[in-house]
Amino acid sequence: MRDMHAWNASAFDDTSAYGLGSNDRLNRVFEMPSTVHFSTKDRILGAAEELFAQYGFSGTSLRQVTSRADFNIAAVNYHFGSKENLVNEVFRRRMDEMSERRLTALKAALKDHPGELEPILAAFVEPALAMAQDRHGGGAFIRVIARAYAEKNDGLRKFLSDQYGHVLREFGKAIAACIPGLTKEALYWRLDFLSGALTYAMADFGLIKRPSGVSEAAHREHAAQELIRFAAAGFALK
Repeated sequence: MRDMHAWNASAFDDTSAYGLGSNDRLNRVFEMPSTVHFSTKDRILGAAEELFAQYGFSGTSLRQVTSRADFNIAAVNYHFGSKENLVNEVFRRRMDEMSERRLTALKAALKDHPGELEPILAAFVEPALAMAQDRHGGGAFIRVIARAYAEKNDGLRKFLSDQYGHVLREFGKAIAACIPGLTKEALYWRLDFLSGALTYAMADFGLIKRPSGVSEAAHREHAAQELIRFAAAGFALK
């Protein structure tokens, strides 16, 4: 079934395939650092992220983490104190940067495009897709997010709500200002639907596959543009 929906690879050539070559803003958002320096803490977090993605939170032991990271249990206890804190820090490592990027982009959108909905949605969507593209564990973290949806972990959900709920509220206020008359309940339903669609796009699990000859960055940029237009139409529904 997926092959029937695949795009003709011969018709595309890298960024020009999607007409994205001149989009400087998207190019900057999707540009990832080329070098990464790993500390002891980073190595433990990386190992935990990979194992949580593969086995889930309850299915991964601290002993597995220390074995994968090649450290003893004392190193985990020193840096994190408990498995619950380790889980939280796996999310914090990714979410802090993504949230900062989102809020910075939102501030710019409100300043440069007042009253326009799509730039606000772009500020929400593009940093998340850029994180998914990160070659240093971005794909594993997407699977960790999926685990968070699938597993009942009240402590993690509270941590995410406490730490990052303000980001959704800022976007909610910005979107509401663009769509007078939209009820708060409808607004947050639609934000929830956008978040779900974005997670699906981050996982690259859909029918549209990256054509041969098109870079991963160009494919993600195109996904962002399509999702932003789709979400804008959904939020504007009366």
